Amino acid sequence: MTYYDDIYELAVDQHYLITTEQARQAGIPSAELRKLAQRGRLTHIGHGLYRLSRYVPSEEDSYATAVAMLGPGARLYGESVIALLDLAPTNPAHIFVATPNRVRRRLPGNVIIRSVDEDAQVTRYMGIASQSVEDAILSARESMMPSRLRDATDRARGLGYISKAQHEMLLEELHGKASE
Repeated sequence: MTYYDDIYELAVDQHYLITTEQARQAGIPSAELRKLAQRGRLTHIGHGLYRLSRYVPSEEDSYATAVAMLGPGARLYGESVIALLDLAPTNPAHIFVATPNRVRRRLPGNVIIRSVDEDAQVTRYMGIASQSVEDAILSARESMMPSRLRDATDRARGLGYISKAQHEMLLEELHGKASE
């Protein structure tokens, strides 16, 4: 197998993205990533992040890229989790990503960073590290209308992302917020 084959095996399950750290852990020198990018087999996305040049685009790509750009520990946050899972209408102009790490790199203007504790719960939806739906709905209270959050809660319950108890707790929390 070639380095490219190894890269493909790693990237195919993560929206065709690979980091230099993931490549290094697989025994692929970072210089090889640069060479493959020069040959047009990879596209350099940002610091330490590449995407296979030939890939099948999906609606989730922008979310996966935003999380990957922030590195280990990053996860989709709040309103963006709701958008990813199509639970309620959201503002598509922004992608909210949370990370426990300090971020010094330049990011696209549509990526909004939130700080979280390292031990905050992380789950994966569609192969993207994310906040749990329950936590995302509670986090989105700052940016979304209560009626949309209630709709998102109902849809999340209907799709099986949250339990009946979580659904009832969220509706109670949201009702309290709406009456304030």
